[in-house]
Amino acid sequence: MPSNITGNKGEWSEMYVLLRLLAQGKIHAADENVQRLADTYFPILKIIREEIKSKKYEYVVGQDAPKVQIHLNGELIGEVEQQTFEEQADHLYTQIIAGKDRAFAVEQTEDFMGQIGCTRLAAPSTDKTDITMQIHDIQTGFAPVCGFSIKSEVGNAPTLINATGATNFIYEVHGLSQEQIDSINAITKETSKTMIKDRMSRIFTEATSVNFTKVASDTFARNMMLIDSRLGELVAHALVCHYRDGLAYCKDVVDKLEQENPMGYPNEGFYEYKFKKLLCSAALGMTPAKNWDGIDEANGGYIIVTSKGDVLAYHIYNRAFFESYLLNQTKFERGSTSRHKFASLYQEDGKVYLNLNMQVRFK
Repeated sequence: MPSNITGNKGEWSEMYVLLRLLAQGKIHAADENVQRLADTYFPILKIIREEIKSKKYEYVVGQDAPKVQIHLNGELIGEVEQQTFEEQADHLYTQIIAGKDRAFAVEQTEDFMGQIGCTRLAAPSTDKTDITMQIHDIQTGFAPVCGFSIKSEVGNAPTLINATGATNFIYEVHGLSQEQIDSINAITKETSKTMIKDRMSRIFTEATSVNFTKVASDTFARNMMLIDSRLGELVAHALVCHYRDGLAYCKDVVDKLEQENPMGYPNEGFYEYKFKKLLCSAALGMTPAKNWDGIDEANGGYIIVTSKGDVLAYHIYNRAFFESYLLNQTKFERGSTSRHKFASLYQEDGKVYLNLNMQVRFK
């Protein structure tokens, strides 16, 4: 009988997190290098999952016995040994590792999902929360219900900030003749395998200046302004380092900004501090095209599935580790020039402009 549930490695990783955490009954924190902090962990009281509005499942981790109680709308409907969750998590991990890049089925896991009330790999979500659970906060003694975003290192690296028209940054270009403009725009994918690189090389070599004008999207500009009033300008300088100097890794770009100091900050560390805040906000709730109120949607933090199958958390209390992790593990990437309309020179009201597009992906 063919399987009804298929998914890619990242999608199966969300189910893997559910199984592994219920097997462990706790989640360890990670340092900035995605290494387990042995003495820092959060006991899990229950994981809450609502695939259908009227059906709220709660997976309660036993405190006195190694069992998981399954409640549906507050009523106990079954119990499963934690050892069973561990065995199922181990099996699913081996299947994810062996799986192809495209969608695939895992029949044993699908059968077990049916036994515990799961019909989808991921519960529906309108924000960046992929899993909701109640943890025991050892530091405060409280038991908050927290939402976490999940990132898997097992599958293809996901994007942190997706390229769209909203992530274009507009620059005014000075000192180019019409002949130079036409010649640069004539560099196409048909004439060059490195079209963007070749265009950028000529623009930044031949123009007398390339000056940031504004962020194309007023929404993205406002969202960044909420984090820091000059963050849009800082990101514009970062994009120049990426396109002009060929730097990809966010850490290398920030180091370059610290050296050049184009915004005239009085001390070292300003660029790193502010850029970390942008990455953290993007990870926990901010998107370029939607008005953002500054509140983290994934209010618990981030869960990482490492390549070795470990499930670790960056809780909001470990925000410094999380921010360093984001800076060290991300890179700038170039999206489609035709879809997002960037990397071509264009003229308006007698002036020459260039759009540079922002996309950030995990390494």
